[in-house]
Amino acid sequence: MKLLLDLGNTRLKWAMAAAGGWSARGAIAWDGDVPAELTSVWRSMMRPERVVGASVVDTAREADIEKLVADVFAHDITWVRTPAEACGVRNAYPEPQRLGVDRFLAMVAAHAAGHAPCVLAGIGTALTLDALGADGQHLGGLIAPGPFLMQQSLLGATARVRPERPGAIRDMADNTADAVASGCWLAVAALVERFARRMADQHAGGSLRLLLDGGDADVLLPLLGVSGELSTDSVLRGLLVWADSHPVPVAS
Repeated sequence: MKLLLDLGNTRLKWAMAAAGGWSARGAIAWDGDVPAELTSVWRSMMRPERVVGASVVDTAREADIEKLVADVFAHDITWVRTPAEACGVRNAYPEPQRLGVDRFLAMVAAHAAGHAPCVLAGIGTALTLDALGADGQHLGGLIAPGPFLMQQSLLGATARVRPERPGAIRDMADNTADAVASGCWLAVAALVERFARRMADQHAGGSLRLLLDGGDADVLLPLLGVSGELSTDSVLRGLLVWADSHPVPVAS
């Protein structure tokens, strides 16, 4: 078994990978009691053969998780850092390490599943968009605020936009709460649609697969004017592909 860790901006997701899929999985927000909750769950589980992680958080939180894994499982964590090429995917960035490892691993998962050519949209704290060619070439991407971060930015920069309640998503709003929520969600939807259409026209003969992942992907999907599908746990699945293709060296 392998313990896979996805340290995202908002929460930590994990999965215990066994033959045939996940034998256990979970997620916890960073504003919760991460050490206590994970210790409680992990101490009831078998010790994995290996622990592999991907992180977009600060080194202090990485160190906290390293200590927790060492305490519970007596293992170090193998951190995957973004490479120029791995698992059939080639990074488009001239400085490969500047591409978020979560974005790279999502492409690894999509390529391994035979979904390329495709556009991958990560809908979370940030909106990330990446295009992947059929041959595994990363074609580039975009980053923008996610829908909730967009709303927070708007409220923080204005004096009189102060919704009295969370807004609903509507085509036409008749109050500030709904107008703010709708404007931000539909702006994200419009950017996803535009990127997907442009990439399809330029690189896939007019048609490619659109895969959505992230904590808000299920809310965004029905707002889109293009066909898309949910692709859950893409970073964890990419980590498993990476781990299977990078076995631990056997000591001689």
